[in-house]
Amino acid sequence: MPHPLGIDSRTVAGMGPLEHVRLAGEMGCKAVSMGLQQEAGRSEGYAAWSLREDAALRREAQAALADAGLRIGLGEGINGSATRPPEDHAADMDIFARLGTRRIGARDNGLEREHAFDYMARLAEMARERDMDFGFEFSPVMTIRTLREALALVAHIGEDRVSVTVDALHFFRAGGVARELAELDAALIGHVRLCDAALKALGDHAEEAERGRLIPGEGELPLREFVDALPRGKTLGLDLSLPQAALGVEAARDYLVEVVARTRALLA
Repeated sequence: MPHPLGIDSRTVAGMGPLEHVRLAGEMGCKAVSMGLQQEAGRSEGYAAWSLREDAALRREAQAALADAGLRIGLGEGINGSATRPPEDHAADMDIFARLGTRRIGARDNGLEREHAFDYMARLAEMARERDMDFGFEFSPVMTIRTLREALALVAHIGEDRVSVTVDALHFFRAGGVARELAELDAALIGHVRLCDAALKALGDHAEEAERGRLIPGEGELPLREFVDALPRGKTLGLDLSLPQAALGVEAARDYLVEVVARTRALLA
């Protein structure tokens, strides 16, 4: 398979960061995406944890990443805000940098377009100051909705300062076709999120993006063409809506082993 796999945070929602990293390593994956904290969720059964506040957990996470030979491919949760300036994210970026994160990922969160462009440009500068890449994720429910609009942001910031996070669900729901990816400079494609879905949206996109992501091969998206259009060797982060907290870690491990095997078989 020309593309290694990673495990994005949504796929293991409800797990702690150590279990996430160790599980990805056991399955031969190459990266994880991760935020800095998880709030407790009563209905989902999620336990709270924080890499911001728990120095011991940060040290354990660093050790787990090193033991598994993994990196945080995308640091999540640093997004546009109408009430917080970009500089308020400096402490979080410092933590991600200490954890060896490769790329900071961000979304505009509905900011007015000019504000969004300037906000993302400043975040990109801050990431670069810490020797991390910066990736922007477009979505049909954000201000910057399509690949074309994301490329306008790239032009504003500078191609050497930002890449585009391409989420298969957002990409196709925004009207994207695989040949658009094949025509891009390989360096413009940063993080890639992989999931499946029905060919046509069945309801609200935000709800589908959170709870309706299917295992590759279970839906109707043209994932073979999508993956073939990507630069060879690009890591594909599995970003799925799986009931991890309900399963428990051991059952989730068995389930994800099957999911990874099915994905590799589909894309072989």
